Amino acid sequence: MKDYLGAHMSIAGGLHLALERGVKAGCGVIQVFTQNSNQWRGKMPTDTEAALFREKWAGSGLHEIVCHDIYLINLGAAPGEVRDKSLAGFAEEMRRCERLGISKIVMHPGSHNGDGEEVGIKRVCASFDELFALVPEYTGKVLLETTAGQGTNLGYRFEHLRAIMDGTAYPDRFAVCYDTCHTFAAGYDITTEAGYRQVMAEFDRIIGLDLLQCFHINDSKKGLNCRVDRHEHIGQGAMGPNGFRFIMNDPRFVNIPKILETPKGDNDEMDEVNLKVLRDMVNT
Repeated sequence: MKDYLGAHMSIAGGLHLALERGVKAGCGVIQVFTQNSNQWRGKMPTDTEAALFREKWAGSGLHEIVCHDIYLINLGAAPGEVRDKSLAGFAEEMRRCERLGISKIVMHPGSHNGDGEEVGIKRVCASFDELFALVPEYTGKVLLETTAGQGTNLGYRFEHLRAIMDGTAYPDRFAVCYDTCHTFAAGYDITTEAGYRQVMAEFDRIIGLDLLQCFHINDSKKGLNCRVDRHEHIGQGAMGPNGFRFIMNDPRFVNIPKILETPKGDNDEMDEVNLKVLRDMVNT
């Protein structure tokens, strides 16, 4: 039986090919973009493409497929072109995921662009109220990702994510993706046993561990509280191996997707290397 460990996979050549790449790398779960991540608009999968994706998924043995929205989207932007494009882009993402059967969309909460965190969070909440009303056919969850707090990015404190959930008319539509690199860069230290217990207790108190529904498993090139988002291979960055060992051996997270976003290597060979490093940590 495959575990809930995997990596982000390319959709080059067709959405269904990401599944084959994931299986080849030994994944039990994968994450994908459903379109080019650097373009505002993508194409909607045809009935044939959606059916092929679902068929390949059913036969793949993968437990879950998680979507990540495009990086251009900023639901915290002020009224104007970027906000309009962000709303259109995220609505399109929801419609694509509904066609493909993907029930979790991971997204960065957004940036306030100098207008202040409180203003930015209110804008994000208003954006989601519009989106859930606009695309009622999508019934999956939006997973707010913990961020490093680089620039004016929101989401680097657990309180930000809770404020977004509480500030919308649809609080039950959200969960959280915990990125290990980002939270470390934001000052949450899980590299000691005491620190790990403290951070998870804080997450549980502010958000609730039942809402931790995905991990991005990445080491950090930069140090604790650096507020810089730079991913590194597992155990080779500023975090070292211990934090990952705690997650891999925490019974609360056995069936939670844990997805690598570490450097791929020249031929994607590093996914298999990093997956083995993590699997070798279990029960050690």
